[in-house]
Amino acid sequence: MTLKRTYDFDQVINRKNTDSLKYDFVLERGKKEDILPMWIADMDFKIPDEIVDALHNRVDQGIFGYTETKDRYFEAVRYWMEKRHGWIVEKEWLVKCPGVVFALAMGVRAFTEAGDGVLIQQPVYQVFDKVIRENDRVVIDNTLILGEDGKYHMDLEDFERKAVQHQVKLFLLCNPHNPGGIVWSQGELEKLGEICIRRDIIIISDEIHQDFVFKGKHQVFANINEALKERTITCTAPSKTFNLAGLQVANIFIPNSSLRETFCKQMRAVGYDHLNTLGLVACEAGYRYGEAWLEQLLDYLEGNISYVREYLEKKISRIKLIEPDATYLLWLDFRELGLSEEERLDLLDNKVGIWLNSGLKFGKSGEGFERMNIACQRSVLKEALRRLERAVNAR
Repeated sequence: MTLKRTYDFDQVINRKNTDSLKYDFVLERGKKEDILPMWIADMDFKIPDEIVDALHNRVDQGIFGYTETKDRYFEAVRYWMEKRHGWIVEKEWLVKCPGVVFALAMGVRAFTEAGDGVLIQQPVYQVFDKVIRENDRVVIDNTLILGEDGKYHMDLEDFERKAVQHQVKLFLLCNPHNPGGIVWSQGELEKLGEICIRRDIIIISDEIHQDFVFKGKHQVFANINEALKERTITCTAPSKTFNLAGLQVANIFIPNSSLRETFCKQMRAVGYDHLNTLGLVACEAGYRYGEAWLEQLLDYLEGNISYVREYLEKKISRIKLIEPDATYLLWLDFRELGLSEEERLDLLDNKVGIWLNSGLKFGKSGEGFERMNIACQRSVLKEALRRLERAVNAR
């Protein structure tokens, strides 16, 4: 009988002096030395022992030449996608690349021309806007609607109207949604998909947060029906799931052979070929052996979300939590404080001492909001909220 390992997510690990973007570039980014960084989307937890063991075994061999994957890598990826998300993927669909952001940029370059409009739904992960503008395309925003129920919803009439008006060829979908924490329902995605089919739009679906679902069930967009499978590029990665962003590996699924070749041609054009050896090792180990760790992590993160919810309701009621279905990134509504962007930044940086992501980074509709990363030890989260309470209630 194999005993299940228990992981201690309360253990604080010192990440300073490791060239951590989150911790070691505070001064370079204009922040104070003692600020609590709760901005960028990486976690403060040690990765599963099984991944560490696999990396040690590979490092001990001492050679890091060009690396490709054998069938066992795909088998691990296929197992994970089927077990966790009910999607059976084929080996020929898989395109490996260094990250989902890289894949988004390659998709924009592969499936549009300079000057073309690309649809997104703001407030959304700020890189969507960046990869469109930096490649001389035009952002077309189908702004999400924050309903009276405190949830974001798609304005599908606006989506289709803008798709037609701007002759849109490409749509970037965030599924689950960052920063709104939304698990899109199958019904909503089906209606969205009908428009994309009707208007001949290619979809790049960023599903990097698919493993962090607390309410509902993640629906792989490409798995809704055959027609959507043939026009969707699905972007996945172990980087969020197992905190492996620095190891640079993503798994992109493109069932349509013509779209796949167009995408791969763009990758070849920028000179990209071989993946990070240790990233491949870590990905395979995570998908083979990391499920128990993830289940314990999800429980811990749910506890963090509950703590934030209760703390805000009882002690900082003017800040509202947009109730998340998914992700470890909380979307907080500061609008009731009546602060300008500059005043809110001053409050957080200089009076509270926590580093969040301004909602404006996610589009104009994010003004007045902040994104908080709660993938940290409970003690750190408690300190951050205590600081926030003192500063807000002192106003």
